[in-house]
Amino acid sequence: MDRRAPAAAEDWRGDDEGMRDRLCSKSTCSREAVATMTYDYRDAMAVVGPLSPSSATGAYDLCAEHADRLSVPDGWRVVKHAAR
Repeated sequence: MDRRAPAAAEDWRGDDEGMRDRLCSKSTCSREAVATMTYDYRDAMAVVGPLSPSSATGAYDLCAEHADRLSVPDGWRVVKHAAR
């Protein structure tokens, strides 16, 4: 399983300050979203990257903690991309 995680929460952050008002999608979390996760069911993969410019159906905004701790079902893999 590919679990390459950014070294720090700041690594998830992009350059667009206007995206910073979105919150984590986890139901009990009220932290600022810094990453967006999508599922690729066909390839049994979860992809996590920097916060997308806008929210989209089927994509989940995550705070740094939830993005770093993401777990997936057995047989799935996680691909993580940090902001450059």
